[in-house]
Amino acid sequence: MTAATNTTAASAMDGMYRHQRYIYDLTRRYYLLGRDQLINELDPPVPGSVLEIGCGTARNLLRAAHLYPATQFYGLDVSEEMLKTARAAIDRSHVGDAITVAQADATTFSPAELFGIRKFDRIFISYALSMIPPWEAVIDRAVTQLAPRGELHIVDFGTMASMPPLPRRAMRAWLARFSVTPRLDLESTINETAKRHGRTASFSQGRFDYSAIARIGICSRKPQSAQN
Repeated sequence: MTAATNTTAASAMDGMYRHQRYIYDLTRRYYLLGRDQLINELDPPVPGSVLEIGCGTARNLLRAAHLYPATQFYGLDVSEEMLKTARAAIDRSHVGDAITVAQADATTFSPAELFGIRKFDRIFISYALSMIPPWEAVIDRAVTQLAPRGELHIVDFGTMASMPPLPRRAMRAWLARFSVTPRLDLESTINETAKRHGRTASFSQGRFDYSAIARIGICSRKPQSAQN
């Protein structure tokens, strides 16, 4: 993603969330399913470092920081408007010292430049891939920024394949109004990315395939590019 493209994406997200950020957490709690399950399964090492890509209002980071008090948390988001809400929430919290957020492009971010660290023990992405056009590049970039025994955790909309046709069409049309597109080939992308980087992978979907949980785990062998 070029600098111009990144600026355009940031402007689009800022425009969308300039007002929505005030009610985002209140409205999303009813249909962004699986977020707390993902956080409960992070299980970072102690001490450890955890990054959320697309951290938004910092809702997930704050919950995770309460759950894992010995861990340092980081967040990045392309929208400076959302980060205004995130920083305010972090400042109000008693776990705020454990959380640092920054504005960045999820396809090119550098942990060293943003946060002064080399790699992360855990990276998670919650309902952000369905809003990022180059979402495959985000997954690939995240994996390259993991420690050898690090893990990437993802929750997002699933295929909805087992949902009755009428509700499925209605749900997808409603999501499209907010520039949200379920990634129907998320499972294959997770498996291919994990294989390319020599890591393990898992994927599952919830009831009616509404939500998807994916994980790219520890290094199991040399990456494909390192073989031959």
